[in-house]
Amino acid sequence: MPFQLSDEQQLTQSSVREFAEAEVLPIAVEVDRNHRFPEETVPKLGEMGLLGMLIPEEYGGSGMDPLSYNIAIEELSRCCATTGVLVEAHSSLCSWPIVHYGTEEQKRKYLPDLASGAKLGAFGLTEPNAGSDAGGTQTTAVRDGDEFILNGQKVFITNGGYAGTFVVFARSTDAPGTRGVSAFIVERDTPGFTVAPPEDKLGICGSSTTPLFFDNARIPAANLLGEEGKGFHVAMATLDGGRTGIAAQGVGIAQAAFEEAVKYAKERVQFGAPIAKLQAIQWMIADMATDIEAGRLLVYQAADLEGRGEPHGNASAMAKLYCGQMATRVTNEAIQVHGGVGYTAAYSAERHYRDARIIGIYEGTNEIQRLVISRNYLK
Repeated sequence: MPFQLSDEQQLTQSSVREFAEAEVLPIAVEVDRNHRFPEETVPKLGEMGLLGMLIPEEYGGSGMDPLSYNIAIEELSRCCATTGVLVEAHSSLCSWPIVHYGTEEQKRKYLPDLASGAKLGAFGLTEPNAGSDAGGTQTTAVRDGDEFILNGQKVFITNGGYAGTFVVFARSTDAPGTRGVSAFIVERDTPGFTVAPPEDKLGICGSSTTPLFFDNARIPAANLLGEEGKGFHVAMATLDGGRTGIAAQGVGIAQAAFEEAVKYAKERVQFGAPIAKLQAIQWMIADMATDIEAGRLLVYQAADLEGRGEPHGNASAMAKLYCGQMATRVTNEAIQVHGGVGYTAAYSAERHYRDARIIGIYEGTNEIQRLVISRNYLK
């Protein structure tokens, strides 16, 4: 399906690219090497409207359509994968479910601060014993009058160290499997709620990925997000859109690696000519370009379906699966084009390779995407 971006979408693409190259790219290497969260970028993202892209204007957001949003995630990730996932987790995983499942009171209380960047958002679903099996959630939420008491642990929470608003899932009824899980909005300063130090990771090293602990943490019953016992539905609907955003991140990482490989191939001279003259390199460039374009079109298709209000879960899973594999292939080839120097930190090829590896894991592994896709055809 061919996609012709609208004038507004093209403006989004160019303006986000200009912002990312001016404000995000210059610190990307330092953020990665020092495993440092780019805290100084957050207010700038807020001023640009990039933290409120999925929030309606009436709550302080910019109310972008899903395709424009994913274009923005690609452009941010092209310059810095850490910044791309910072915005994606904040927007797709925290802001989106509040927009779609929150009460009017919840929306007016939480969305303006999320849109401006006064508070970052995070999403707490994964647990030590409940990763792909989200129905195995063990964190509990026990009703006590007009409060819920939360006990348990979450792991691998993006933005955990800096978020002020968390969408968290806990088992609030005795119903088996996924039917007993509810969604809650948890504020950072809740007594009994603590955030542990960040994980030391292979890639997206500046992203603050932390465990969360709940020790008799009391939250108002008014912070129940959606219906009690229907939290698993909230989580899955949230991930349908979030997976498209992660696929867009994969496209951005691959695009950056590709552009650097092309540049190096034109400059590196061997056997008396640039290596771009060698057919072996030309075919690698051709395959990389084709791979990226295929991934981008899958992202656009999933985002377009979502924007038109049509079922998009299968398209999102396809985009996520393909782009997770594609980003790894392309960044691997980019290192090969660079040769020995591609294996060193002198060039960014190795950073893109490390960043790309997570695309096939978080927000649903490649294997989970295959289950989602196959069930849609075999049910």
